[in-house]
Amino acid sequence: MPVESGSSAAARQAKQKRKSHSLSIRRTNSTEQERSGLQRDMLDGQDSKLPLSLRSNLLDLFSQIEREFENLYIENLELRRDIETLNDRLAAEGQTLEGADLAKGALKTKASHSTSQLSQKLKTTYKASTSKIVSSFKATTSRAVCQLVREYVGHRDGIWDLSVSRTQPVVLGTASADHSAMLWSIETGKCLLKYMGHQGSVNSIKFHPTEQMALTASGDQTAHIWRYMVQLPTPQPVADISQTPCEDDVDFSDKDEADGEVEGPNDCPSVRVATTTLRSHQGVVIAADWLVGGKQVVTASWDRAANLYDVETSELVHSLTGHDQELTHCCTHPTQRLVVTSSRDTTFRLWDFRDPSIHSVNVFQGHTDTVTSAVFTVGDNVVSGSDDRTVKVWDLKNMRSPIATIRTDSAVNRISVSVTQKIIALPHDNRQVRLFDMAGVRLARLPRSNRQGHRRMVCCSAWCEDNTSCNLFTCGFDRQAIGWNINIPALLQEK
Repeated sequence: MPVESGSSAAARQAKQKRKSHSLSIRRTNSTEQERSGLQRDMLDGQDSKLPLSLRSNLLDLFSQIEREFENLYIENLELRRDIETLNDRLAAEGQTLEGADLAKGALKTKASHSTSQLSQKLKTTYKASTSKIVSSFKATTSRAVCQLVREYVGHRDGIWDLSVSRTQPVVLGTASADHSAMLWSIETGKCLLKYMGHQGSVNSIKFHPTEQMALTASGDQTAHIWRYMVQLPTPQPVADISQTPCEDDVDFSDKDEADGEVEGPNDCPSVRVATTTLRSHQGVVIAADWLVGGKQVVTASWDRAANLYDVETSELVHSLTGHDQELTHCCTHPTQRLVVTSSRDTTFRLWDFRDPSIHSVNVFQGHTDTVTSAVFTVGDNVVSGSDDRTVKVWDLKNMRSPIATIRTDSAVNRISVSVTQKIIALPHDNRQVRLFDMAGVRLARLPRSNRQGHRRMVCCSAWCEDNTSCNLFTCGFDRQAIGWNINIPALLQEK
């Protein structure tokens, strides 16, 4: 019998392939016409309020989508056949490929160097062909490394706010909707003290700049100042958690996990009586902060006013009015007598108390929705976050327009700025936490998977400038606070 040459065999194979492809297209078209006819017949028998023309148009669109998926399916089958043919040819030549599992996208080799190169080429080609859409959303500029160090679990409801003490011993404070505030050992995750003096949700917690005192704001229309004395336990070895790149983590936790009852710390001592109670608001006190020096505090309330109190006498010094809607946050400058208040009226205001005889106010307008927070940086800048999914960096010397604007895909909650690294941490409604520099350049996103990160809305972030295992803390409505170690290369920060 005559032996068919290699070129003629290849030509015959290509011809059969084209023939089968054309037959599949004809079958697809005929099936599509039959299906279209059936769909048209079904239109008359269905009870719908949509006009017939609109329903027909929808069916046409769905038919086009189905055609596209059918074409992709055919291409996928052809790719599988090509790979199987290639594997058979390699096996005939004495070279075997193990684990040629297309679903995993990996072809492992056990043979010679040439087989290894072919396996790698197949792997790269398959990943490129199946990940075009996903990879287009990925950022490639971040080399920051984030490590989840510790979780702080014990509250029975969502955590609104958290803060790190400025004096020794350095502790973490959390404010929760369960009517309590807790102090935690940063290194061990153990609860050191529980404050239970409020009758409503605790919305804010801030530490005195030089003394062991805490300031909490509550839904019971009051702010409390209370003293604490804690002793740090012996640090335990940190679990070996591999460092994780901050960007593009696989997320397996889109569905919220079932909320189980979290048992509170049983051996945690508690404080139930405040040293000082500040009263005068007619609504929820949503936030409070210490002025520089710690002799005065400012509170922000849903009664549309911010109040300035004297700590020693508990007397109201000034009532800061002017916002048209409820206040959402207040913050004080670390070195000057400046206060910034944010509101649902889409503005935030800068109050200047440096001159005792003049209390000037400047209004910043740049957001289109609720300003959830506005914080000072070490320099002459203010960073504001909003429900309009933007964060803006402002120069106090020029309030007309921001010097940088960050646009995100979710509402931004209480932000924080690192003093030493000048990095903005943005907690989002969609459970993400992103890091940006002061120029608005995205640096990283904290990992969030079925094992790490928050499962609910992230309410607040706070940086720790002390030499501890964690330099960033986040809290959310999944009832936990998380301590992170953020390593941003110096070269990346300079960019």
